[in-house]
Amino acid sequence: MEKTPSGTAVGVDDPYDHVGICDHLTDEGRCRYAFEYPQYDPKFAENRRKEEFACPVANPDGDWNWGDCPHFRCRNRERQCIRCGIEERRMAHSDERPLLEEHHLSYASDGETLSHEITVYLCRWCHAKVHKSWARIDDDVNPDPEAIAEAEGRRSKEQMETGFESAANRYDLSDSESDSSAE
Repeated sequence: MEKTPSGTAVGVDDPYDHVGICDHLTDEGRCRYAFEYPQYDPKFAENRRKEEFACPVANPDGDWNWGDCPHFRCRNRERQCIRCGIEERRMAHSDERPLLEEHHLSYASDGETLSHEITVYLCRWCHAKVHKSWARIDDDVNPDPEAIAEAEGRRSKEQMETGFESAANRYDLSDSESDSSAE
């Protein structure tokens, strides 16, 4: 199983088995990285420019894989844990710890420089299990009871905020009226 530089497991044997498409790939099959950042890899950008910025991995006739591209990056955008399925419930203007955390599947090894960012979302409970044991990100598991309780607590707060309560009921105006009539 892949490991972090500190030696903890990341929960996968091959990070490329868990990727979607590259974040730099446009809907037209072009490489946005080569177009927007040619100064960082001029040779790569020049080769892409010669082919009208066509992504060599997205080309059905090509023989590239995501791992072959030096600028591949895949970050999961779905706001739910890929292991247990619990969805994020963020509270606006709150400093509560998020339910979901980014989990990196690829790290530099043997002195190599990390060139591919592959990240997914795991709830904090699954994240801890993956790093502290042999749990895998593709295990078929239910959400941890603590995760469900935390999510339901946030859901209850959301519903309380959407309820209507008149200002007269929310703030006891009877005290302020008696104070102003005494003046």
